[in-house]
Amino acid sequence: MNRKELIENIRSKGSFLCVGLDTDPLKLPKHIAEGPDPIFTFNRAIIDATAPYCVAYKPNMAFYESFGAAGWDALERTIAYIKTNYPDQFIIADAKRGDIGNTSKLYARSFFEHLDVDAITVAPYMGEDSVTPFLGYDGKWVILLALTSNKGSHDFQLIENTAGTPLFETVIEKSSQWAGPEEMMYVVGATQGRMFEHIRRVAPKSFLLVPGVGAQGGSLEEVCRYGMIPGDCGLLVNSSRGIIYASSGTDFADAAAAEARKLRDQMAALLK
Repeated sequence: MNRKELIENIRSKGSFLCVGLDTDPLKLPKHIAEGPDPIFTFNRAIIDATAPYCVAYKPNMAFYESFGAAGWDALERTIAYIKTNYPDQFIIADAKRGDIGNTSKLYARSFFEHLDVDAITVAPYMGEDSVTPFLGYDGKWVILLALTSNKGSHDFQLIENTAGTPLFETVIEKSSQWAGPEEMMYVVGATQGRMFEHIRRVAPKSFLLVPGVGAQGGSLEEVCRYGMIPGDCGLLVNSSRGIIYASSGTDFADAAAAEARKLRDQMAALLK
């Protein structure tokens, strides 16, 4: 999915919501957890319930890889289900890959050719030759970690060089030389508040994937006030636990739909 298609979908739906499919069998409703094929069954119900209100899905690889072949099989079928039934959805593999060039090349092949997702999150720590193998796929995106939502993000990401430039800014400035805003996004946590003003000074046109709204306490209004690009939106705001675990009962899908609809309605107002 290219940038123009993504923006058009955001406008038509009045939403820039990304639903995180962090599917943990230990947290599933009992009637799902005890049934056959629990991961895929849960994902399918969540997707059917939330698809009208979101523009993207983000399965986190750890929640599938931790269950070995069965988890990977559920992931493949989940992605295939989205692509078959909701082809307008942008699919992000939250994998945080990034290794020496030949290894990254194989990771890129796995996610972009085999799974055929639209985007993958990539860690920038090893530099250009660990990131560029993910670039150059038509309609595919790299989402580079920049300023994340976790508490430990400040351990390294805010360290300044001798010129007073924080590391996250160096990451954005340097990586913008490898790819433009047509195929490079950045992860910026919703918990970073007014730091979005700083981000927009160094990445004025780039899309930002924003985790941390909901369970982690980030403010949607603050993210939009300081981070939205007029006309293009430039944001994909992710909510995982706050949507998919809104209920642990038999009404889990309806509860997920209600939470997704609530966020969509807030986003539609903010887009105006």
